[in-house]
Amino acid sequence: MQDLISNVPAVIYEYAFFPNGNLGFNYVSDRSVEILGLSPVELTTDPSLLDSIIFHEDKALLRKAFGKDPAAGVTRNVQVRIQVRNELKQITIRYVDEISDKGVILRRGVIQEIRPADLVVAAEPGPYEELLEKLPIGVVIHHDSTIVFANTHANFLIGAHNHNHLIGLNAFDFVHPDCHAGIADRIRQVSAGKSVPMVEEKFIRMDGTSIDVETMAFPFLYKGKTAIQVIFRDITEKKRTEAQVRRNETLFTQLFQNAPMAVVMLDETGKVSEINRGFEQMFGFEKDVLRGKNLNDFIVPENLQSEGIDLNNLIASNQVVSIESARKHRSGKLINVILYGVPVMQDKHVIGIYGVYVDITDRKRVEEELKIRNAELDNFVYKVSHDLRAPLSSVLGLVNLSRLEGNNDSPLEYMDLIGEKILALDHFIGDVLSHSKNLKMEVTIGQVDLKKIIEQTFTDLGYLDGARETRRSVRIEGVDFYSDQWRISEIFRNLISNAIKYRRPDADDSEVVIKIQVDHICAEITFGDNGMGIKEASLKRIFEMFYRATDRGEGSGIGLYIVKNAVEKLGGQIKVASSPGQGTRFNILLPNHINSIIGTSTTSPE
Repeated sequence: MQDLISNVPAVIYEYAFFPNGNLGFNYVSDRSVEILGLSPVELTTDPSLLDSIIFHEDKALLRKAFGKDPAAGVTRNVQVRIQVRNELKQITIRYVDEISDKGVILRRGVIQEIRPADLVVAAEPGPYEELLEKLPIGVVIHHDSTIVFANTHANFLIGAHNHNHLIGLNAFDFVHPDCHAGIADRIRQVSAGKSVPMVEEKFIRMDGTSIDVETMAFPFLYKGKTAIQVIFRDITEKKRTEAQVRRNETLFTQLFQNAPMAVVMLDETGKVSEINRGFEQMFGFEKDVLRGKNLNDFIVPENLQSEGIDLNNLIASNQVVSIESARKHRSGKLINVILYGVPVMQDKHVIGIYGVYVDITDRKRVEEELKIRNAELDNFVYKVSHDLRAPLSSVLGLVNLSRLEGNNDSPLEYMDLIGEKILALDHFIGDVLSHSKNLKMEVTIGQVDLKKIIEQTFTDLGYLDGARETRRSVRIEGVDFYSDQWRISEIFRNLISNAIKYRRPDADDSEVVIKIQVDHICAEITFGDNGMGIKEASLKRIFEMFYRATDRGEGSGIGLYIVKNAVEKLGGQIKVASSPGQGTRFNILLPNHINSIIGTSTTSPE
């Protein structure tokens, strides 16, 4: 639109009177050089230069045109003579005042050169019309809404068949109905000498199609008659392009914000320009905290600072990077990520960087757990094969021994030994099956009779050496307990079995003490014995698969591993304390699901 104003054959200006006494031009269009011989910069810098070109007899009239005598909404017209490059010209200064809320008087007006051709109706096109014909913008002059002039480009934009097709037609015929009211109001304002802002409208072409235009209008003296000059240009393609740009921006913004990973946009210096919601959620920083800052100072751990700088330098040199690393949450917690760095290029120069972070913390945790499980599996296969083969080898050896010629040993002794080996093998297989069942079986919640389970466990383990001599003290208090009965049984079976197997040698006071306190939240179980105890060095490993803290006995080394896994499956916790010769104590906390079970069972149908 600045191009339009520059090509208007008049000087458009805005002059201001401030309450503190200051005054001067706020704006002067480029035509001031041609009409006044003074540039816009000269006039806005020193408004008194206008006085220097006024013919001496008309200076009083100039002071009237630029004196502080406001009359808001009233159009005034002053004609003076000026001397420009030894040429005497006559100009018309038309203006109207507006008083702002802050008391500033804004005087907006038009300065036109008065030519002889403007005072009479010319039979042939004058210099002004010839100038307009060369402009790549539409220019229409209408008097009482009747078009009296339209340049070539205006005819082209409206779709007229020849140069004079529009002359004599009503200007409103080419205005979209939606814009009629606004156009009528603008005509009234311009006719009253008021300045009107540039607006966007719709025009109707001769073929009925519509175009978007950008227009401006101002009062004009055409061939001695007051008229309105309208300058317009077709912005249909511009509007279409802007709409497409807005659509693309919307698509990009939604993609950027809703991407299921953390995305950050850096400028060419590595400073943060924008982050998406995924970034805020992953790292805990709001964009106002990071914008304009160096990202490495916030999310890169100290030991990886050099890595962060190297990555930025690589990307800035137009390289796409992908690396698995760690970054820091606002709380200080480390997050395992895959980082993708992508340079944004324009004219072969990097103007920005996109950083995309994918949280792989869960994946890393699964990988670590998988490593542990794989190691356990290797150990499991080895131990199973060894502990299965050992009893079988012993049985096979006894069978071969009994077949030797001259062997007078009692067959019953061999049968007893074979029975012991097979029993040990059966216990081991039972432990392995219990472990497998604990891993695979879903947790089933029901009421658990703790007293009955403990009594039954002691009965089932009565065959163990020393079981009958081991005293027991069991105290259970509180509310009913709801959990997985099979896993609770497995926990007590292994704890009681170990307490009997690893009692102190030659002790006649072996004892197991079980205290259980149950409330609506959890069951707190304290299990203690006065047996051999465990060395401090072994305490950290007793829950490992197949670990045996002592060579005494023929346990599988899987019992406490099963206990710990069962406790974890139930969402509980287990701790152990022990001293050699002083016995061992286990503290176990298990959730009580009584509230969920009772709440479900007491819900009545509506």
